[in-house]
Amino acid sequence: MNIGVIGAGSWGTALADLLARIGHQVTLWAYETDLVLRMREQRENDLFLPDIRLHEGLKFTDTIAEAVKGRELLLLVPPSQLMRQVFRQILPHLEDNLVLVSASKGIENQTLMTMSQVLQEELKNAGLKAKLAFLSGPSFAREVAHGLPTAVVAASEDEAVAEVVQKIFSGENFRVYTNPDVIGIEFGGSLKNVMALAAGIADGLGFGSNTRAALITRGLSEMTRLGVAAGAKAQTFAGLAGMGDLVLTCTGDLSRNRTVGLELGRGRPLQEILDGMTMVAEGVKTTISTYQLASRLRVEAPITEQIYKILEEGKDPRQAVTDLLQRTLKSELFT
Repeated sequence: MNIGVIGAGSWGTALADLLARIGHQVTLWAYETDLVLRMREQRENDLFLPDIRLHEGLKFTDTIAEAVKGRELLLLVPPSQLMRQVFRQILPHLEDNLVLVSASKGIENQTLMTMSQVLQEELKNAGLKAKLAFLSGPSFAREVAHGLPTAVVAASEDEAVAEVVQKIFSGENFRVYTNPDVIGIEFGGSLKNVMALAAGIADGLGFGSNTRAALITRGLSEMTRLGVAAGAKAQTFAGLAGMGDLVLTCTGDLSRNRTVGLELGRGRPLQEILDGMTMVAEGVKTTISTYQLASRLRVEAPITEQIYKILEEGKDPRQAVTDLLQRTLKSELFT
């Protein structure tokens, strides 16, 4: 299949390489012209996925039109807060009823929209239709690029579209399941980054495995409450895009969001941490959206509230943990 991939961060690059290895014709778009030139010459994304040899058949461009025109499928992997801006550049070159797959995880600030809602709104405004699907699940880009066994989920309201995406992306070491619960898949993939910040903070403070396990478990409960209030199915949060991605991001050393939390717990200022990172930690912006969304939906989200106060109000992380533990005692069930 002829595929265009928009976004050459670590995840976009790893997925483009995966698709090329499976046997598809793939062109990867990057914003940075100098990066495109280096990838062509060196077969390596030295900025976002260093030390990984990219497939010889993978092509590169810094021109949106070249990445979009004539494609049978378009994979969107920009940072979530840039999705709308990038997609508006794509729209003039987009053919009607193209298969669009988003692999970006986040909730847009200001609008509090998921990526599916952003895409649907922009398509409607442009008078276009598309076959939409969303890819999520526990998947570090570097491990996928190394060909390590990975399982993810493709979500679409149209079962046939989900099955098409499933077949296109499935390979020897990359297994794709389907799920019709788009909003659940998106909430799982977005909110787990907030919980990873919390887990990293706890680790940075020197707390142990007990604390991490409690944060993961109660984090899942919080994610589920928020998702169900937004129209998701509770069962989805027990799957790959919920519990699977949550465990990975809260415990894995390759997790950018856990890394940010770890440094916050050690006492480093947030801006200093972010200034030292090449890649985007989606959880920082998503925390703001999630906090506001919880207020709009009138859903109790104590972990998100404390992370918001640490990030936006400068609250001491140790005090935040204390405040979480000192909340009114209650039953575990349905709370």
